[in-house]
Amino acid sequence: MASISSSPRTVEEIFKDYTARRAALLRALTYDVDEFYSLCDPEKENLCLYGHPNESWEVTLPAEEVPPELPEPALGINFARDGMKRMDWLSLVAVHSDCWLLSVAFYFGARLNRNERKRLFSLINDLPTVFEVVTGRKPTKDKPSVDGGSKSRNNTKRSIDGQMRSNAKLLDESYVGEDEDEHSETLCGSCGGNYSADEFWIGCDICERWYHGKCVKITPAKAETIKQYKCPTCSTKKGRP
Repeated sequence: MASISSSPRTVEEIFKDYTARRAALLRALTYDVDEFYSLCDPEKENLCLYGHPNESWEVTLPAEEVPPELPEPALGINFARDGMKRMDWLSLVAVHSDCWLLSVAFYFGARLNRNERKRLFSLINDLPTVFEVVTGRKPTKDKPSVDGGSKSRNNTKRSIDGQMRSNAKLLDESYVGEDEDEHSETLCGSCGGNYSADEFWIGCDICERWYHGKCVKITPAKAETIKQYKCPTCSTKKGRP
């Protein structure tokens, strides 16, 4: 292992270390997967998968020193190998590998300031995770979306501040939809304007149309007290004889 004095210190150095270790783990779980699989014999002692800064990988016993110089990978990855489907086991190892990569990166980044840590995470977050690569899943793009769950009037909805509440449907700019194009054409039922992430929206529980809060005179605070929201059109229809 590298000494503390020679450890990466800047955002760029830490990210370089991260990408090298990530490349090593990806090689073990993809190109060299048969070799990796055979090395993880459940009959052996607790084994760990390491990715090194020179882009090499290693299946070996955990470090003996306590506490270890660096955060340790998941211990005993070999024990579950024969009790799971091969792909499920590899996916599990991939998830633990992602956790380890982040822990090492932010161990090195402990002395960074707030903005530097934010930049480091941004660089890391722009790369697909080991899990996403191993399983073939595409990263989900962050975009505004409508909570399009079941039409049940008592569904739990996500509110504008990210808290889960049982009330009127609210548009959450932090919610990631499964279909990135599903709500790209959402229009206000009152003014016909397009959705904007910096504006508050509310959905009618009757007709399921969406409205700018300002168009129907509903604030986020007021929306939190509404169990079932009816837009002006639906309220007028119900009131007719």
